[in-house]
Amino acid sequence: MNATVGDRLHIKGRVAGLANRTGEIIEVRGPDGEPPYLVRFADGHETLVYPGPDCVIEPGSPGD
Repeated sequence: MNATVGDRLHIKGRVAGLANRTGEIIEVRGPDGEPPYLVRFADGHETLVYPGPDCVIEPGSPGD
């Protein structure tokens, strides 16, 4: 899994009642776009994420 700053990380809810989450990758800490990623979610929370199989990366739009 590779990402760049500005990409969107989608985390799918794994159990009933757990909502999907989407955040913006604001820092890539691994070599060549690999994890971990520093992600900022809509509520302003920032956390270091090591994406699992329940995650999808969506490329950011140029100019975002």
